[in-house]
Amino acid sequence: MARPAETLPSPAVFPELRYHVGGMDCASCVQKVERAVSRLPGTCDVQSSFTTQTLRLRLDERQTSRAALEEQLRALGYVPHRLVARGEATELPAPTQQSWVAGEQGRLVLVSGALLAAAWLLSLAWPPLSVWGYAAATLVGVWPLARQAAAAARLGEPFSINTLVTLAALGALLIGQAAEGAVVVFLFSVGELLEGVAAGRARAGVQALAALTPRTALLLRGTQVVEVSAESLRVGQRVQVRPGARVPADGIIETGFSALDDSPVTGESVPVEKGVGDWVYAGSVNGSGLLTVRVERAASDNTIARIIHLVEEAESHKAPTARLIDRFSRVYTPLVVAVSAAVATLPPLLAGAEWHTWLYRGLALLLIGCPCALVLSVPAAITSALAAGTRRGLLVKGGAALEQLAGIRTVAFDKTGTLTVGQPVVTDVRPLAGRDEQEVLRLAAGVESGSDHPLARAVVDRAGALGLSVPASQDGQALPGQGVSAQVEGQILHVVSPRYAAARGWLTPDAQAEVAALEAQGKTVVVLASDQALGLLALRDEARADAREAVARLRALGLRAVMLTGDNVRTASAIAEPLGMEAQAGLLPGDKLRVVRDLQRMGGVAMVGDGINDAPALAAADVGIAMGGGTDVALETADAALLHARVTGVAELIELARAALSNIRQNVAFALGLKAVFLVTTLLGHTSLWLAILADTGATALVTANALRLLRWRGRP
Repeated sequence: MARPAETLPSPAVFPELRYHVGGMDCASCVQKVERAVSRLPGTCDVQSSFTTQTLRLRLDERQTSRAALEEQLRALGYVPHRLVARGEATELPAPTQQSWVAGEQGRLVLVSGALLAAAWLLSLAWPPLSVWGYAAATLVGVWPLARQAAAAARLGEPFSINTLVTLAALGALLIGQAAEGAVVVFLFSVGELLEGVAAGRARAGVQALAALTPRTALLLRGTQVVEVSAESLRVGQRVQVRPGARVPADGIIETGFSALDDSPVTGESVPVEKGVGDWVYAGSVNGSGLLTVRVERAASDNTIARIIHLVEEAESHKAPTARLIDRFSRVYTPLVVAVSAAVATLPPLLAGAEWHTWLYRGLALLLIGCPCALVLSVPAAITSALAAGTRRGLLVKGGAALEQLAGIRTVAFDKTGTLTVGQPVVTDVRPLAGRDEQEVLRLAAGVESGSDHPLARAVVDRAGALGLSVPASQDGQALPGQGVSAQVEGQILHVVSPRYAAARGWLTPDAQAEVAALEAQGKTVVVLASDQALGLLALRDEARADAREAVARLRALGLRAVMLTGDNVRTASAIAEPLGMEAQAGLLPGDKLRVVRDLQRMGGVAMVGDGINDAPALAAADVGIAMGGGTDVALETADAALLHARVTGVAELIELARAALSNIRQNVAFALGLKAVFLVTTLLGHTSLWLAILADTGATALVTANALRLLRWRGRP
């Protein structure tokens, strides 16, 4: 009997390992780590993050052990620190203010610099021995690079940047240019150190979020207040937040009133007044009131932890430009080695040229060809832009979304909760069929009591404010885009749109005229009905205070703003016209999807909504932007999220994206332009080895400094 084929386990059954990788300070480092680890047997789902210096992967330890994995990372020149699984503790270690001298790269710069200085002094005092001093400085400085290059070659990366510098430095020794070899190694080490310092600045804004949540919390146990670890808090527990203290967990205020500084999370510059029933974020600073907060999320799942996790994951969604450069660099570096070898050997072999001259030029070309600046040009700008946006409550999930935002031509808005406050109030109750106002409101509230829709909450709140007894409902059922139905006091009742009621023949001509009159006032009308209309309820939701400014800023950016709503034409016009924007009304969720696709024929479309009712349109748009204060949908569904309640954040997102794209183009121009210039000067014999590496280091410094300018981005006030 044939033996059944062995069933291999799915990669998902392997445990996910997470590491903080010290020294992974550049885009080429990220590439090297990902490619090298991916080639180890038994690894899958490998992702590394430049922003947070983390490595994630799934590992079949029957093929490669954790110890072997960590040893390979150390051989590449990195320091891995195992992180516990998400859900057990804080994702990232708190950022430290370590001096550059304390790091391995800093010590290498000091040692190689000291040896270089000693060799120079020796050349003044005893010139014949100076060559040995320069040779020692070269070998000491190049040894770590050669070791890392060899480790990368063993893992399938023979053409790393370390390989290029090692070949150039050793080649300089072989042709008698020990002094230049020492200078090359020293300048390269300085460049790597500066790149690491700059990378630390770029990621500091994101990593500092991890330190915002306090380490301890005041847990309420009956009448006692007990100090506990904030990480130990569980959903449902109650904590006390004293004036001036940071909130230890995401939750809802049960008692107290205070103004809270939410700026670390949402970017709001002004403290927000909050009371019973309002949501608070971990890390927010309490003002002068004493609060009791019910914990709604564990420490590992609060808004700050989610932001950190999403920023970390964002780098897996690379910008198209970044992916193009990644592919280009895989071919570019081997090509540089081949061209350098040809420059060094072909003129002497084919034309009888002097070997020393062309070997020297080949080595210089090897250094000119280092792709550091080019590889860094995109991720440095993206990282800085993401960090700048996060500080202002603008969360973008990766370079792909950021690059698409820069090319948007139309912004489509949902109305309720996006352009409007999202808190409609009942303005009119018109009874029909012999009912009175209170009965209509009471029965409508019973039908709506199981819904979270803003209109439903408005009806229930109005009934509660009047002290009406809201009846229980059973068998509640949503009618997508039309309303809800439920069994209340033994009868099936519906709260639906006038259009739906008219289609069912529930509205008399007089009732339809009443609906038209209310809608003419810019109000939204819903119909309470059984087998006939029992009453009309009119509601109104006002535009957000900054909605007009948001639309004006979008127009100033050359963008078209369109409002998509399921409301009637009159209500839509009452909101859209004062804002100076177009409106398309009476749209069901499927209709919004169709409109978004129609708009895409004229260019990129961003859809702004709450991430729930508008899910099809958000998914279909080139970029989906979720409004809201860090809700699950806002952080997990859309391509970007506004963690504050300002509609102007949409314009800020696009301004940030355009600034980032402009920065990327400048960086690529710097990197390629400098290399083109020095390629010509090298072939003409006007570029020394130390000038070649200085050109590469200079290009890297220019690109990094230019990208860091985005950290100061503040948008328009």
